[in-house]
Amino acid sequence: MSQRLRELFEERRAAGQPMFIPYVTAGYPRPEDCVPILLAMEAGGADVIEIGVPFSDPLADGATVQHANEVALAQGITYRDCCRFVKEARARGLRAPVLFMGYYNPMLALGDDEAARIAAEAGADGFIIVDLPPEEAGSFLEACHKYDLSFVPLVAPTTTDARIAQLAAVADAFLYCVSVTGVTGQRGSLADDLPSFIARIREHTSLPLAVGFGVSTRAHVEAVWKLADAAVIGSAIISTIDAAEENRRAERIREFVEDVSGH
Repeated sequence: MSQRLRELFEERRAAGQPMFIPYVTAGYPRPEDCVPILLAMEAGGADVIEIGVPFSDPLADGATVQHANEVALAQGITYRDCCRFVKEARARGLRAPVLFMGYYNPMLALGDDEAARIAAEAGADGFIIVDLPPEEAGSFLEACHKYDLSFVPLVAPTTTDARIAQLAAVADAFLYCVSVTGVTGQRGSLADDLPSFIARIREHTSLPLAVGFGVSTRAHVEAVWKLADAAVIGSAIISTIDAAEENRRAERIREFVEDVSGH
């Protein structure tokens, strides 16, 4: 497990301080934008940062993140580049825990041990892997434990109670709660059944909970914070990058994170 990640969640929970987690696809829109954007996220108030590992078939993502993946892949961004971005950001002062989010294939292509080793060496804290259920992640979980990295399972509204308990037993830092049945993307409002969904998860674990998918505004974040420990925004981050002037992308991201997080 990532000691840094786990301790941060524990400290914030003890202090009654909810957390904000932004997501950005590595290398989007240009490789040279990535590190400044990561630093801008932290400057704006990000507590933890998710970096999307570009993949050719991101089935759980909506059009916005799919497009970001396509652009990053067209520029040749690889998993090793993702690690390089983290290492460069750490060298420039990034302190926030960093999680790689995406799909298993890029890690599988390298090998579980090598993928975990270079992530840890770069200064990353763990993984959220959409298409790797824990019961099929034996060697990858072993590699995460070996290199002090967290493996964060996802819980969806369709997840059964028995399954929630199984996922919670594997998690060491927090659970990622998918707020809707569907793909990532900006929505007008949060799901009506989100409170009951979170309550159902709470019946099976005392771990911190982060809510993502469909969270995109300050109002959404504040609503999530009434229910869970952290709110995650992804697609709205990409849209903010798209709307920014080329030389002001990092600045606009800092302003957006400040606005939605209130930090």
